Amino acid sequence: MVMDFKKGEIMGKLLKVFFIFIFLILSINKGLAAEKLGYVDLSKLFDEYNKTKEYDKILEERQKVYELEREKRVKDIKQMQDSLNLLSDKEKESKKQDLDQKIKSLQDFDLKNTQDLRRERDEKMKEILKDIEAAISEYASKEGYTLVFNDRVLVYQDKSLDITDKVLNILQKKYPAQK
Repeated sequence: MVMDFKKGEIMGKLLKVFFIFIFLILSINKGLAAEKLGYVDLSKLFDEYNKTKEYDKILEERQKVYELEREKRVKDIKQMQDSLNLLSDKEKESKKQDLDQKIKSLQDFDLKNTQDLRRERDEKMKEILKDIEAAISEYASKEGYTLVFNDRVLVYQDKSLDITDKVLNILQKKYPAQK
């Protein structure tokens, strides 16, 4: 009888531990199930955002202006080099300094414009990424998302968790396409 009492006590303790364990598992599982997750295709948001398209046009235009001016300077240098061959040695010496100066000027022009275009592009990209981040935050907080991931870091994603188009709608409303 004493032995049965100890068995019953041990079984009772084991049962308590078992129920506590089950309760913890259910609590953790319930907590995880309450999490709302989503992901976005960052490349799609960036590429299809109207502001990106507009900035691309602006930067392309600036690139064209730069290239036209560069072509003009290169043509001028080539003409000068061609004319150099027709001159006497004395005349070549004086013109050679002018040519060297024009070449140096072209190099400086290239460097400055390349740096300016790169800096402007980087600033615009940062601005666009901030807009995207704000739109994701706005949508996620409004819809109760706990976590939103970039699709590039995911090995597998369920398409039902893709909120890219919803975030893109927010971006486009804030920055409508220019006519």
